[in-house]
Amino acid sequence: MVFVMAGRKSASYVASKKATVIDVARTAGVSKSTVSLVLRGGVGVKARTIEKVNAAIDALGYVYNREAAGLRNRESNMLAIVANDLANPYLAQVIIALETALTDQGLVPVVVNINESEARQRALVASLKEHNVAGFFITPAPETSADWLQGLASAGYPTVCLMREIAGANVPVVVPDNRRGMYLSTKYLIDLGHTRIAFVGGVESISDYQERKEGFLSAMQEAELAVKDSDIEPSSTKREGGQLAVTRVLDRDPSISAMVCFTDVVAYGAYTALRDRGLVPGKDISVVGFDDLEDSRLMSPALTTIRVNAEDIGRVASERMQQCREHSLSSDNDVVGVKLMVRSSCCAIGDKVAHSTSVPKD
Repeated sequence: MVFVMAGRKSASYVASKKATVIDVARTAGVSKSTVSLVLRGGVGVKARTIEKVNAAIDALGYVYNREAAGLRNRESNMLAIVANDLANPYLAQVIIALETALTDQGLVPVVVNINESEARQRALVASLKEHNVAGFFITPAPETSADWLQGLASAGYPTVCLMREIAGANVPVVVPDNRRGMYLSTKYLIDLGHTRIAFVGGVESISDYQERKEGFLSAMQEAELAVKDSDIEPSSTKREGGQLAVTRVLDRDPSISAMVCFTDVVAYGAYTALRDRGLVPGKDISVVGFDDLEDSRLMSPALTTIRVNAEDIGRVASERMQQCREHSLSSDNDVVGVKLMVRSSCCAIGDKVAHSTSVPKD
């Protein structure tokens, strides 16, 4: 059992000097190596001996410096989580799940936010290396190079990418099944009779955008439905980005009857844009999100979306890191499954209220 340090100290001892491992060993009547074993969890040490060591620690006020010990042993139990954008509520859910999985293993997660900045990503990773982190989980910023990411792993820092893949980097990646998720949402709308469907939101330079776009195009092509360049409108992944993207799409082509959104947050922005035009989501235009945030079922109307289980992402990522640290890992991707969550934000085309003079009423 790991000892619990008490706050009581010997006044006479504090007055003289700071307690050391040698002092603890001498007071407990054991060897220095035995004290070290107790400090690291006491595996293989008799209960009576652990009690004696902990009593000595209490009496002397000894404080175990885990960071210094890690530096001496070239080991650390700290793992860095480099987040592209902590304002993203889905990423926050993933990080909470990952933190839980890591702390359950006795590891210490350290979270930093790079705010989608590749320069900030480099600077923070360099600083974290100086603080003896044992490995990195990274949601890479746009413009991250494969050489930089590969160099991090090659330098002896186990590295796992989350949510995004950098082509050419030989590191493990844990991602949702982006293609299938967007295929499912698009096919659902097609099955409702929609033929004019827009794909809105997302940053073109990141892998998950390209994968979701491929899923959208695959479903449209399978149904032999045409897709105009103007039917696809990238944007930031903020709510404001979704609002602006939908406004642009409908300004160009009011015949759009449905839209698949890059994320739930983008879909929230779509709701605002539709209402600004006097349109009702789920009645005048169908909307589908991606992520299944906790708030999505509380939206009005409740948002139909693609569910990606954040706990699964966190669990699988922690398992991959453990394998990395044990040097028993390939760089293959882990693709986490998705599920269509049907709610109230979509309608069959026969039930749709016409929102433009260019669209005949049903």
